[in-house]
Parts: sequence; structure tokens; C-alpha cells
Amino acid sequence: MATLEIRDLHVSVEAEEGPLEILRGVDLTVRAGETHAIMGPNGSGKSTLAYSVAGHPKYQVTQGSITLDGVDLLAMSVDERARAGLFLAMQYPVEVPGVSVSNFLRTAATATRGQAPKLREWVKEVNAAMAALSIDPAFAQRNVNEGFSGGEKKRHEILQLELLRPKVALLDETDSGLDVDALRVVSEGVNRVRATGAVGTVLITHYTRILRYITPDFVHVFVDGRIREEGGPELADQLEAEGYERYTKAAARA
Repeated sequence: MATLEIRDLHVSVEAEEGPLEILRGVDLTVRAGETHAIMGPNGSGKSTLAYSVAGHPKYQVTQGSITLDGVDLLAMSVDERARAGLFLAMQYPVEVPGVSVSNFLRTAATATRGQAPKLREWVKEVNAAMAALSIDPAFAQRNVNEGFSGGEKKRHEILQLELLRPKVALLDETDSGLDVDALRVVSEGVNRVRATGAVGTVLITHYTRILRYITPDFVHVFVDGRIREEGGPELADQLEAEGYERYTKAAARA
């Protein structure tokens, strides 16, 4: 069973005044089949956590460890982490001019699966996944994310998630900018992946609206670079009612 382990993680970024510490000792374990919601206010370090695990060069790990199935992710490049089974859905997916969705997906699947999918089976697999996400088949011939709406970009990321079959998926504010219909379709895609029991999911969000469609096993309150409280789905309801104020005040006093 795949396991992502984060232990005492400290991360800094370079600022004008020198290194600025954003993560201040994060501990988190994510196992296959589990869904963890990380919730917190803007600027609390949630996205920094996702990008640090994925290997973004902007973020410098100054202390702690990140392992996937006991293997040190910090010793790997970004592409090596992806091939090892790590997937990141970004808050703002980037455009890739000159690369079609079809070529991008098959190249990525080849890298993660270790061999190129058989073309006929692959076409059927892609078409079925696109239909489930209400994606027009014509998008397969368009350049990756070029001219896509926000909702189309997010559906494309979940399409990647379904086809690449990672061990751990980091979904950074997947609900950002989605209307109700797109949110439902995207959530159904995430739930299909969850139902396999083979993927550990980290769902990063400000709000509880996506949690009406995706019920987490664990909720973590993230404030000022640390996990301040952990619980079950009921903790998300509490946050909806009370907000983050008591956590931010406690962090300010610490």
C-alpha cells in the first residue's frame, strides 16, 4: 500500500530581506485509499506544501524529510517524482503551446507506466475518460490548456489524474474558479479515482463546497505553516461555521 510520509518539514523561499520560512514543521502521512483535506486561510502555506512535495525549485527544504514508500523524494528531480507515482494538479494550470492534449497524455502515460500504451486500447481509454468528464473529444487535438477556460483546464487535470494512475495525488485548490456544474463533474472524477483504493489524495482548499461532493477521511487545519488541528469530516463543518479566526489568533500568540 503506497504511503507518503512528511516529517518535520521546514521550507523557505528567497525574499528581498533574505530567506523567508513558510513551512514550520509539517507532519503528514497519506496512505493509498485515504483522502486528506488541508484547509486554511490565504497565505498559510498550503500550496507551498504541495509544490515542495512535487519538487518546485522555488521552495527550499531546510529541514525534514519526504518519502514515498520509504524512498527519499527530496533526492529526486521533478520528473523522477512524477514517475515514482506523485501527481500534482495545480491551482493555475499552465499552457503548453505546440503540444497537443493527445500527445501530452500518451507521452505522460508512457513515462509513468514504463511503456507506451497500445494505441487502439489507449484511444478507447482516453475517449471514455473524456466522456465521463464531459470533455469534447475535439480537445484532444488542441494544444494543452491553450485557450481553455478555467473549468476546462481543471477537467483536463482530472483527466490526467484518471489516466496516469498515480500513487499519491496532490490537488491544489481544484475547486478554484469552477461553477456548480464543473465542480460536480470534477468531483465525480476525483471520486472515481478514490474508489479504486489505489490512490492517496491530498485535497487543498479554502472552502467546504468541494467537500460536499468529496467526503474526506481526514481534515487538517493549516495555519501559519503548520497543521494546527486534525479531525474527521465534522471538522470541516466546524470551520464552515466558525472560520479560522481562533487558529490565527493562537498562531499569533505562539
